[in-house]
Amino acid sequence: MIRPFRSVLYIPAANARAIEKARTLAADAIIFDLEDAVAPDAKADARAALPQALAQDYGRRAKIVRINGMDSVWGEDDARAFASGMAAHADALLIPKVSTGADLDRVAALVPDAPLWAMLETPLAMLNAAEIAAHPRLEGMVMGTNDLAKEIGSRLRPDRLAMLTGIGLCILAARAHGRLILDGVYNAFKDDEGLRAESEQSRDLGFDGKTLIHPAQLATANEVFAPTADEIDLSRRQIEAFEIAQAEGRGVAVVDGRLVENLHVDTARATLAKAEAIAAMAAE
Repeated sequence: MIRPFRSVLYIPAANARAIEKARTLAADAIIFDLEDAVAPDAKADARAALPQALAQDYGRRAKIVRINGMDSVWGEDDARAFASGMAAHADALLIPKVSTGADLDRVAALVPDAPLWAMLETPLAMLNAAEIAAHPRLEGMVMGTNDLAKEIGSRLRPDRLAMLTGIGLCILAARAHGRLILDGVYNAFKDDEGLRAESEQSRDLGFDGKTLIHPAQLATANEVFAPTADEIDLSRRQIEAFEIAQAEGRGVAVVDGRLVENLHVDTARATLAKAEAIAAMAAE
């Protein structure tokens, strides 16, 4: 069964109360953040306490640890601590500010076995997205849209026009190499309408889900990135019609006045698999 990544919530690794609460939240995945969400003087303590937190039961929620950048004074220690005390209880290691495949190589050498995820948040990362996505240890990619907007000097528009070229390159790279890819955060956590609009854009562009900064954003992301009842119904009818057509020696079927071919059936099966995975999480 596939694992959904509709909603991926950042939790400060220094906030014990938030970490405990995360076990009850309707998030598909949790990012335990040692980087931006932790003050410099709290980073060492957060790193030391995180293995115990990760060992707790989070159900089907994926557990991802974001370390500090390898260009910081904390990054290498974070990576070594992950390898020695966190990897056994975490699903992946998220590396910030990955701009080349060599950035992944550096962490891979310190963390021999765990799946790696890459934050793409610089112009160079956009241009090297295919190289990054091709890395053999990479499992997922996360857009860092706040940093990207800063780096390219763009204005923050609802349609994110200035970032669409870079976003598109990253999505193409992810799909070319079979990687998960998540959209960046929406900063105005009290703006439900804005979050919904940006999440719908994310979904339509091809993202698997959205990273979030507040539990209040979970319900919207979960709804937007889940198959609708109509999509589930159509998927079932497409599969059924195509199987009947094949049994009758035909290569295509017709559903609701539209042709249904192999590629449509593949999409339909993926839709049903995602719906089943979401239902399994909700049943816990």
